[in-house]
Amino acid sequence: MKIAITGKGGVGKTTLAAGFANLFAKRGFKVYAVDADPDISLGTTLGATEEALKAQPPLVEMRDLIKERTGAQGGFFVLNPKVDDVLDKYSIDMGNIKLLRMGAYKNAGSSCYCPENAFLNAIVNSLLLDKQDVVILDFGAGIEHLTRGTARGVDLMLIVTEPTKVSVDTVKVIQKLSAEMEISNVKVVGNKVRTEKEKSFLTESFAPEDFLGILHYNEELWEKSMMDDPRGMEDVLVDSVSSLFDGIIDEGGEIKKG
Repeated sequence: MKIAITGKGGVGKTTLAAGFANLFAKRGFKVYAVDADPDISLGTTLGATEEALKAQPPLVEMRDLIKERTGAQGGFFVLNPKVDDVLDKYSIDMGNIKLLRMGAYKNAGSSCYCPENAFLNAIVNSLLLDKQDVVILDFGAGIEHLTRGTARGVDLMLIVTEPTKVSVDTVKVIQKLSAEMEISNVKVVGNKVRTEKEKSFLTESFAPEDFLGILHYNEELWEKSMMDDPRGMEDVLVDSVSSLFDGIIDEGGEIKKG
C-alpha cells in the first residue's frame, strides 16, 4: 500500500505519517517512511537518534551520489538513473521501518530540470511502482514529487488540514492538482480539532465522500514534541492516529504482509 500525505505547513502531516508508519510496522509490515518535506523532520518524530540523522544526510544533498547516478556533466544527465539499491543502502534502519530522507526538490514548483530532481523522481518511481512494501510519503505543501506516471502508484492521497480557512483553501488547491494528475483516491483528514465548532467548520467545507475523519488536538503529543529526546513518542503517535487506521485499510483495499 502506498500512501502520500500532504497539506499546508504545520497542519500535522509528519505526525500523521509517523503514526501510520508505526501502526503498519507494529502489524508486521515492512514500511518505507519517506521524508520528502523541506523541513525533513520525519526522522525526529519517528525517534531516530541525532547520530543516525547526521550520519545519513538527505539524498538531495548527496551531490557525489547524484552525479554518479545521473552522469551529470556539461549540462547533460540521465533522466531515469538507476536507484534500486539506494532505497536500502541510504535509509536508516528502524526495525520494520526504513526511514528514507529525500529532502525537497530543487526550485520546487518551477519547471527546473536538473540532476537533483531527476534523481528524486527516480526514487519516487522506484518506491511507488517497484516496491511491494508499505510506503508512507511525507510531502510538503504540494505534490511536486509526483508525475502523471508515478501518480498511478499512489493508493491513497491524504490531505491534512487544521480548522482554518487558509488551511482549507490549501486543501482545495491540492485536490485540484490531484484530479489533474488523475489520482483517484484522495481524502481529507482534519487535525488539531478542539471544539465542535471547529469540527463543523471542517465537515461543512468538504463533501462527505471526500472526508476520511477527524483527529482531535492531543495535549500529550504536543508536550512530548517539546522534549529533547523524541523516544517514547511511539505509543502516543499510534494512539493519536489509530482511529483512522481502519478507514485507511478500507480506502486502500486489502493489503498483505510483504
